[in-house]
Amino acid sequence: MNRLGFRILLERLTQLVFGFHHDDEYIFPNCCLAFPLCKDVHLRPEERLMDESAILLLHSADRKGLVSSIANFLFAHGGNILHADQHQDAELGLFFMRIEWSLRDFDLDERQFRTAFTPLAEASGLHWRVTFGRRKIPVALLVSRYQHCLIDLLYRHQIGELDCNIAFIISNHEDAQPLAAFYGVPFHHIPVAAGRKDYAEQLQIELLRQHEVELVVLARYMQVLSAEFVALYPRRIINVHHSFLPAFVGAKPYHGAYERGVKLIGATSHYVTDVLDEGPIIEQDVARISHRDRLEDLISKGRDLEKIVLSRAVRWHLEHRILCYGNKTVVFD
Repeated sequence: MNRLGFRILLERLTQLVFGFHHDDEYIFPNCCLAFPLCKDVHLRPEERLMDESAILLLHSADRKGLVSSIANFLFAHGGNILHADQHQDAELGLFFMRIEWSLRDFDLDERQFRTAFTPLAEASGLHWRVTFGRRKIPVALLVSRYQHCLIDLLYRHQIGELDCNIAFIISNHEDAQPLAAFYGVPFHHIPVAAGRKDYAEQLQIELLRQHEVELVVLARYMQVLSAEFVALYPRRIINVHHSFLPAFVGAKPYHGAYERGVKLIGATSHYVTDVLDEGPIIEQDVARISHRDRLEDLISKGRDLEKIVLSRAVRWHLEHRILCYGNKTVVFD
């Protein structure tokens, strides 16, 4: 049963037990948990809009008055600021900001906002982008044989942690097809034969364009993307890998790390560029290793770290919390 069906069933049971609807004037105090679950089934569009927000990401040369001018602009149009975070890079003299405000009582739609905000942005030298509402962007997941990251992403999406639309899964192997079927996600098997990589990428790009995909996640996809592929999705391809580079390269980095007796292992998620594994880092995490850990323990802990840092990176991207500059990122709280 899907979430909407569960809510409707809960509402029907509530009516049978208590004899009233969720929107009756009198609500028993002990029933407060049931009614919020049912409430949004009958929300009108304007009521849903009350809970929606807009997010503005910007950066510019640092100077006085930027925060004040932006806040005053939003206030003048009825905006109520929900979250605001900023960062200054003192060495480069740069200012970064993420600001989120409620769309309830805000008197501009997205088109009107762009028109009204542009003069202020140009006068202040702002580089900016804005997102209105809760539009779920189409995401494609690419995977090879290792499925731990794919499983984690699909589960987090199912329980609502990743607010997106998973358009499909692409793999150069068929191993993940049963998993895709279990979660009801379209699966496309596109083999990458020797000397036929360009053809495989053409098929992948056609699918991405057909579904208007806006984010590509490499959930342990073990093929190197061409520079032409990467150029089509700048700062919109996220990858994950172990953090042993450059010390332990090759197909079995955990074996090398185990033989060396490392005391820390880690994983890194980053945006993909045409330079292999050197794109802007989004998230990293580590786990301690002792002499008691076997090779299997290192591999297991490494997989856990890979799942964590990849899901965080995807979630932060979807929540518009990341700004790139140079080969670095600012990740807002």
